[in-house]
Amino acid sequence: MQRRDMLKLGLGSMAALAAGWTGRAWSGGPAQAGAPLSTGALDAAAWTAARRWTQTPFGRIAHVERGAGPAALFLHGFPLNGFQWRGALERLSAHRRCIAPDMLGLGYTEVAEGQGVTPADQVRMLADLLDRLGVDSVDLVANDSGGAVAQLFAVAHPRRVRSLLLTNCDAETDCPPPALKPVIDLAREGRFATEWLAPWLADHALARSPQGLGGMTFTHPHNPTDEAIEMYLRPLVDNAARTHAYALGLDSNVLAGVEAALKQGGYPTRILWGTGDDIFSKDSPDYLAGVFGESRGVRRIDGAKLFWPEEFPDLVAEEARRLWGV
Repeated sequence: MQRRDMLKLGLGSMAALAAGWTGRAWSGGPAQAGAPLSTGALDAAAWTAARRWTQTPFGRIAHVERGAGPAALFLHGFPLNGFQWRGALERLSAHRRCIAPDMLGLGYTEVAEGQGVTPADQVRMLADLLDRLGVDSVDLVANDSGGAVAQLFAVAHPRRVRSLLLTNCDAETDCPPPALKPVIDLAREGRFATEWLAPWLADHALARSPQGLGGMTFTHPHNPTDEAIEMYLRPLVDNAARTHAYALGLDSNVLAGVEAALKQGGYPTRILWGTGDDIFSKDSPDYLAGVFGESRGVRRIDGAKLFWPEEFPDLVAEEARRLWGV
């Protein structure tokens, strides 16, 4: 069975219609426009130079900041890191103190000995990190497994959340998605990093192929770029045990029972969903839009795949500014 076919396991066809902020059809999505949008001036060298570490009981948390004022917290998915949000930070730092950490078990964060890396651990780490950075409340922006963490953070710390912008991610009704099962199974056997990630790191063309990270989760065939592949996969291959621990932390419905609390949340929430994503359920965006008490509805991006926020930062910035009222 091809890796791509394995990742499609259990998922149906993509959503067919798109909706704008007001509910009207959205037919001009970036995936239809052809070329991807620019990701701004923050290349790998600039991102690496800007990276800082904050010592916490959870480990040394790697993060990049740009801008000043009220804080916005950007949460990445698996197997990426904060570099995913470089374009969004470039565009939104004029309006917010933008903070993009690397999650425990991913990227360049150094996990403390014996520290867990489950979504619940991520929530505790983020609350502690924000305390140490002097941040009381945030606008949350999240993708993929980072979206599950964002929901758990909102449940645990509702008064610390001013707004929530969710892109393709877990929902209580689709957590973990069936497509993740092959990854979790290989991680349990200690084989995921060596059998999937290492070959992609060694052969960037393979990583961008239909059987690779790019073909499965990026909209455009030239993504991820060479430097993005190195930024994302190098630390995961070099630290396979923690990579596998992160995957295993997703092997349960970590969102079970959150619906009632999310309905009580007083923060405005906007859902942005790429319809080309065949990892998460096509039913999830409407479910999520109906869960939050202060929902601002769904915008569908026609044909965009799971990690589209990296490819279309102008769209993320547009929606974030509208949600934030700036």
